[in-house]
Amino acid sequence: MQKLLVVNAGSSSIKLALFDEQLAGAGTVSVSEIGGQSTLQDRAGQSHACSAPDHAAALSLGLSALTALDGLTLAAHRVVHGGAQLVAPCRVTRTVADAIADAAPLAPLHNPHNLAAIRALAKLAPDLPQFASFDTAFHASNPDVATRYAVPDAVREMGIRRYGFHGISYASLVQRLPGLTGAPLPHRLLALHLGNGASLCAIRDGASVATTMGYSPLDGLTMGTRAGSIDGNAVLRLGSVFGIERAGEILNRESGLLGLGGASDMRRLRAMDTPEARFAIDHFCYWIIRHAGSMIAAMGGLDAIAFTGGIGENDAGLRAAVLAGLAWAGVAVDAGANAVGKPRLHESGSRVAVWTVNAQEERHIAAEALEIAARGAA
Repeated sequence: MQKLLVVNAGSSSIKLALFDEQLAGAGTVSVSEIGGQSTLQDRAGQSHACSAPDHAAALSLGLSALTALDGLTLAAHRVVHGGAQLVAPCRVTRTVADAIADAAPLAPLHNPHNLAAIRALAKLAPDLPQFASFDTAFHASNPDVATRYAVPDAVREMGIRRYGFHGISYASLVQRLPGLTGAPLPHRLLALHLGNGASLCAIRDGASVATTMGYSPLDGLTMGTRAGSIDGNAVLRLGSVFGIERAGEILNRESGLLGLGGASDMRRLRAMDTPEARFAIDHFCYWIIRHAGSMIAAMGGLDAIAFTGGIGENDAGLRAAVLAGLAWAGVAVDAGANAVGKPRLHESGSRVAVWTVNAQEERHIAAEALEIAARGAA
């Protein structure tokens, strides 16, 4: 019986999940606030104060809480940015690790921590095969006209282009949707990954053709703390007034729902029910609907919609508002099904099918690693 470890390292947290070879979950733990007042959440969901000055220490704590190294057969990592070269899941070699490091300037808040977890695990278990799945990889199918900014070649050669993110979530959704619906994957599918980070993806015949995030996860929709799309000259103005580092903090950590409504969590905004909180929710919905029109145009029409992510899966009011805004595209919503959170949200006879798909990113990462390992053994 194989035992797979999936590692999801963020800027100040690390989550570990165990799976067996049938991809059944065998436990999860996480360590948050790395480098500060760290907290370990164990397999039972209980929180404990701990000392985790860096990602290596956090990984060791998490593994101890999982008792994962005994019998572990492979490990797989979520890596945010694969750059232009790493466009498919793969086994981690020295060359791959170097490429992840080379992509760090494109994702400075994520790739260094992803790589730190890979290196820390290699020290703890040097013979353990490690694999990586990339959040940018699913969007490698976007045409050049979608990924190229209208900038000179010298700028493009710096790696300044659209990449797109949440690709592991979208790849999982594409794989799982036919099993949920009992029908082939829709020809033109609008996927909405809505959480603290949020994006849309236009998926035609299973491949991404457009997405709302661009060079970084800052672009596109209003998000929990990110501003979303903003004019480049406004960014330059912020940089001139506050300096580049402070401008980055404002746009990435102090904007979005937090900047508009006073909280980054949708549940808290709804509980606050202030004019500012209501406006923040309206802003979130407006830009989802507006960007959805762009995604539909990129696909040349619309056959189905799928919601995923924490907000997309759990906020019926948000789904209702977005789908009402897309009625022009042929969406007919079953209000009762939406209110109770059923997977199927459309009425019979709706020209556009609408579904809710639970995010299973860690399971998808484990499946990709298992498939690569099996090919290597064949």
